[in-house]
Amino acid sequence: MNVAAIATALLLLPSIAMAHGKGMYPSEAEALQRAKQLGCSGAHRNGDAWMPCRDEAALHRALREQ
Repeated sequence: MNVAAIATALLLLPSIAMAHGKGMYPSEAEALQRAKQLGCSGAHRNGDAWMPCRDEAALHRALREQ
């Protein structure tokens, strides 16, 4: 891995972690409500929590578009 790739990864990690912290809900209904606000559809499980959008990639796309 080159230096630029490492630097990019380090810059992105906080935003990925922040997305998880802000995007985890105790119920599927709450995640679906947030998905509607983000303009994506569906919800997916992450451990014991629910996250908006049909999958992780869709969630990150929706968050970037905000």
